[in-house]
Amino acid sequence: MPASKPVRRSVSLPSQVAKQVDSMARRRRLSENRVLVELIEEGIEAQKKKEKTFFDLTERFRAAQEPEEVKRLGDNLGRFVFGE
Repeated sequence: MPASKPVRRSVSLPSQVAKQVDSMARRRRLSENRVLVELIEEGIEAQKKKEKTFFDLTERFRAAQEPEEVKRLGDNLGRFVFGE
């Protein structure tokens, strides 16, 4: 499969984030663009994992039969959605 063609995007970063990206690029001896691509790819992967975890938890909640398990899974879902 041929490599996909890059698409140019323009983004504005908060100055603190831009400094962190610059620092990471220098430390790793990469271009700032490469660092941004890696961070975005990692963020997308993390989001996919979070969604999978959520859907796995909802399936377990729906399949639960015991009241204690239903409560525990419901509490876990609440924390997942609304935080601690």
